[in-house]
Amino acid sequence: MEVHFAPELQAKIDQLVADSGCPMEALLEDALEAYIADLAQAREMLDSRYDDLKGGKVKPIPGDEVEAYFREKSAARRKRPVHDRV
Repeated sequence: MEVHFAPELQAKIDQLVADSGCPMEALLEDALEAYIADLAQAREMLDSRYDDLKGGKVKPIPGDEVEAYFREKSAARRKRPVHDRV
């Protein structure tokens, strides 16, 4: 298989290969394996949450309520002194 990357990404890969001494194929295989595992985990979580919604186990929250919650939280955080923000 032949894969072409954007020049910026290729430069980062080349630098990682040089710094680690690990062959490019091994680095890319490890990266793809981790990415696919993360993707599968996210998919399982989304499927589970969808099943919970469809089964009535959880109640959906209207988008405007979510937006209002985060706007209030953000406004409250902005009002706190900088040294209290973590």
